[in-house]
Amino acid sequence: MTALRVITSEGAPATLEEATVQSFADSLRGRLLQRGDDGYDEARKLFNGMIDRRPALIAQCLGAADIAAAVRFAREHNLIVSIKGGGHSVTGNAVCHGGLMIDPSRMKSIRVDPAQQTVRAEPGVLGGELDRETQAFGLSTPVGSVSSTGISGLTLGGGQSWLASKHGLAIDNLLSADIVTADGTLRTASATRHEDLFWGVRGAGHNFGVVTSFEYRLRPVGPVLGGMMILPLSQAVEALRFYRDFTASQPDALQTWAGLLTLPDGNQVLAIVPCYVGSLAEGERLLAPLRRFGSPVADTVAPLPYVAMQQIFDPAFPPGRLNYWKSALAGRLTDELIEASVEHARKVPSPHTPILFIEMHGAYRRVGKTDTAYYHRDLQYDLIGVSMWTDPADTQRNIDWTQRLFAAWEPHLARAVYVNDLGDEGEDRARSAYGDNYPRLVVLKNKYDPTNLFRLNQNIKPMV
Repeated sequence: MTALRVITSEGAPATLEEATVQSFADSLRGRLLQRGDDGYDEARKLFNGMIDRRPALIAQCLGAADIAAAVRFAREHNLIVSIKGGGHSVTGNAVCHGGLMIDPSRMKSIRVDPAQQTVRAEPGVLGGELDRETQAFGLSTPVGSVSSTGISGLTLGGGQSWLASKHGLAIDNLLSADIVTADGTLRTASATRHEDLFWGVRGAGHNFGVVTSFEYRLRPVGPVLGGMMILPLSQAVEALRFYRDFTASQPDALQTWAGLLTLPDGNQVLAIVPCYVGSLAEGERLLAPLRRFGSPVADTVAPLPYVAMQQIFDPAFPPGRLNYWKSALAGRLTDELIEASVEHARKVPSPHTPILFIEMHGAYRRVGKTDTAYYHRDLQYDLIGVSMWTDPADTQRNIDWTQRLFAAWEPHLARAVYVNDLGDEGEDRARSAYGDNYPRLVVLKNKYDPTNLFRLNQNIKPMV
């Protein structure tokens, strides 16, 4: 019989007997893939084309029982384990090398209860798929701003969206989560059951287990007023100062993002992207000062179906490009930070790379810093250098540019980062995502994952 070469959780080589692997495969309702099997290469693909890892085994789970079996198998055989939902993880943590990849991407069930205004969805659901079902009833919940993003990783890290200022992050609308923890037990975490675990999964990613379903509160959401105001790069410094002042006093229903980017025709521009969730007439009144500013080369702001607003960034984030991101949170956009951003935008090595300014206020900031594992509620802006390129020969040039941009930003930023934007940047940067909540998260890790089975993430290490 042929033994399968694997990697343990400590990174050491090991082997599994063929009979052991076959017994595991027979226990699953879904497929167990190995290298060479049909579908193996497709299953291990990620959004980030820089990642090319080969798990020894991929468990394509079809239900909670499959996930529990996969967790128990990984624990019993001390395998390095990863969890893949939508596959948008820029770090590539969704795919391990030589271990077991738990793949619930085929778990797509969505059940909307329009009377109770709730929805339950499985972890393989993408944001656009959830929006399609909930918007059939004129309802929605905050699940990102790129429709191909999986709800699982997005929610567990916090969950930014166009609804954040009016209705909070995804985690602020999470009512419960069914989760398989490191001992292979399926638990329901909510405000009344396993409350400590419910606190932790709202912002600390996959550190505590594999979520098998999410239950969200839904909100009435009709057509929105959204689109882009596009100004030439020559006006970008002045326009970003205006943007800073404009976003300082917005109502909850209005959220406005911005980005320095290159158009398909090669022109570099600043795009200001508002989204007003409410009365369209009131939205027009509030956006009038923004639309009068400067000399825009285009103004696409108009009433839109919410699903169309959710897809507005989709063309800029196709799968397969090489990605390297640097990000941090800021309480204010200083003049120096604005000027440094525009200066680096002029030297960007790839036309696919934007510099993004994501802002959230209102409901997002009214949740206490320790009420969920997501800590940095007082910081309004998320700055991201989203480096994307297509030729592997250009990799170092793009990474160097991104690091120089971040170095120029760093003196003007808080020591804080949104965990879903964080790259593979070491333990200190991971801790900065959790802020003063980190010690409490360590206690939870000791309770639910004392051997750090779930370590391919922005890791919270248990105490030794």
